[in-house]
Amino acid sequence: MGWEPAIAAEDLWEGELTTMTLGGQQVLLVNADGEIRAFEDRCPHLGSRLSEGDLDGCTLVCGKHLWEFDVLTGKGTNPGDSQLTLYECRVIDGTIEVLIP
Repeated sequence: MGWEPAIAAEDLWEGELTTMTLGGQQVLLVNADGEIRAFEDRCPHLGSRLSEGDLDGCTLVCGKHLWEFDVLTGKGTNPGDSQLTLYECRVIDGTIEVLIP
């Protein structure tokens, strides 16, 4: 698909998460400690929307079954053998862009 513009970087404050549809995909954007990451908005456990969970520092907690993920890496911390689908993202001229496969 390619690079899709998402939102202005200044609109995603540190400690916030938001979700949107980009290139037909539900994408979760997070800003953890000033680091912006983009993930498929789907928990690998049972497919629940991660955007309905909570972001606490660098830990994303799925609102459905409380699975936990490190948003800097996408790796599960509870349980440790899970992994989020990470999308490459960048900031160009103040706009967050996400690479949709």
